[in-house]
Amino acid sequence: MIRVFKLMLVYCIFPFSVLASNTPVPAEVLPLASKSLMLDIAKISDTSLIAVGDKGHILLSNDGIDWQQQSVPANSALNRVYFINEQQGWAVGHDSVILNTTDGGTSWAIQNYQPEKERPLFDIVFFDDKHGIAVGAYGVFYRTIDAGKTWTEEFHLELVNVDDQEYLLELKIEDEEFYLEEIASILPHFNRLLSSGNELYLAGEIGMLAKSSDQGKTWQLLDEIYMGSFFDIAQINEQQLLVVGLRGNIFSSTNGGAGWQHQSTNTTALLNDVVVTDLGHVYVLANAGVILSSANGTDFTLSTQPDGKALIGGVWFNNKLIVASEVGVKVLAVN
Repeated sequence: MIRVFKLMLVYCIFPFSVLASNTPVPAEVLPLASKSLMLDIAKISDTSLIAVGDKGHILLSNDGIDWQQQSVPANSALNRVYFINEQQGWAVGHDSVILNTTDGGTSWAIQNYQPEKERPLFDIVFFDDKHGIAVGAYGVFYRTIDAGKTWTEEFHLELVNVDDQEYLLELKIEDEEFYLEEIASILPHFNRLLSSGNELYLAGEIGMLAKSSDQGKTWQLLDEIYMGSFFDIAQINEQQLLVVGLRGNIFSSTNGGAGWQHQSTNTTALLNDVVVTDLGHVYVLANAGVILSSANGTDFTLSTQPDGKALIGGVWFNNKLIVASEVGVKVLAVN
């Protein structure tokens, strides 16, 4: 099976130390960091943005145009950044790194760093200022109940089929060390989380979509709608969800994921991120400079940026579409 990076309840919990024995190397401060590969961007407040990317780069901006690189204690590529309020946030990425800030992104501390696991983290969500989860490649799933001071690893076997559940449970009894290796080869990559009211959604590899009503302690697999990987799931409005992924595939749901409708896009580009404006307009960002635009989340118009560079993450800020791309942070001219 080619793995793309970016029933009965059974799940296992394994505590681990905050830091591995490996000593992280701090990110290098570079004058052109804002022009290098950036992998995510988020709104901290109405007047501040944060972007994260390759080599541990973290940038802050008040206008989306001028960016200031911050000091970061690890040079691991950062895939996702999340703020629960204007001061407290987290960033996750390769080497299973989890970084935390309590001053709006100016300074950062390492909460987890385990390069020996070779399992990058792809997303993180907090339900309040204490309780959160981080997910990533090969089914990696971490939970904290103390704002990240400690993290506990969980293996959610309800996210694999019944036959695999039975096999893994038998293997755990016979050989726990091999069980831990095997479960990583069976669980899919967990690519994106969406917290919506009392519901939590998880989108991942090989068409995996799941839903939880208890902050990810238990999961229900949703019906399979596509075998390709999904890279983002977003809430467009109170009724509608959108999930996007490989080969230009977009599906929408108006019943909490119980049913999905495929939407035409006229592209085979890999779709990375969904951005919703203050007025509900939808932009889907993709590889090869592709942007899909929609006023209703069902009818999409395609446009392409002249440089053809991948658009990886985006945010709507001060009536502008600001994106993290493979050539840095860009402000895009859109209708």
